[in-house]
Amino acid sequence: MAGSLQGETVVVVGRGSGIARAIVDAAMAEGAHVVAAGRDREALEAAYKNTTVSVKSVDVTDETSIAALADQVSSVDHVVSTVSARARGTVGELSPEAILLSFHTKVVGPIMLAKHFAPKMPRTGSFALFSGVAALEPDPGFLAVAATNGSVNVVIRSLAVEQAPLRVNAISPGTIDTGAWEGLGKEKDAFLENKSATNPVRRIGTVEDIAQAVVFAMTNTFMTGVSLAIDGGQPLV
Repeated sequence: MAGSLQGETVVVVGRGSGIARAIVDAAMAEGAHVVAAGRDREALEAAYKNTTVSVKSVDVTDETSIAALADQVSSVDHVVSTVSARARGTVGELSPEAILLSFHTKVVGPIMLAKHFAPKMPRTGSFALFSGVAALEPDPGFLAVAATNGSVNVVIRSLAVEQAPLRVNAISPGTIDTGAWEGLGKEKDAFLENKSATNPVRRIGTVEDIAQAVVFAMTNTFMTGVSLAIDGGQPLV
């Protein structure tokens, strides 16, 4: 039985692990040809060594790099951007440089991806960007993250109108079990246990949860301008 993405090309921008890898695997399982692109090409090549994934280089903070990637991909049906540069810290700890890098990576970069890839895509094509639960759940130390994610939720609505009939949606993950929380050090386990205990679904999300949502966003042809909250109801408590 053919997959829902059979014969289509999906560009996934991000790392070769975590959520990005789960999206690549899910898209391939649905029959897509996948192009994985990121700043660390060597790491991507190692991650996808024994697969049919095509590996490319791109730096989403550099429009020239994005334009070059678009030129290298002959045809593309869907573009997924998972990249982020999280500027965690309270107001007193944040620097303008960290905040701007967060915006440039997660907001400006994806807008430039749309600028250079949209002209190459069929009318049935789509973009899937990444927001996050911080946009809906104020939490000390996540001010810049929240501001960045909230901006993504605005961007997708504007892009959905401007780039129509191409579809533009976002995925807004809650707390997901990836290596992103290693920076908490000894506090990591307690943090995840607390989120699991208070989350309405009583568990932490998985990368597969997110990958399934991305496939849905790519294949549901009557959905655009939507931020899918894959967060277990985390903002409700």
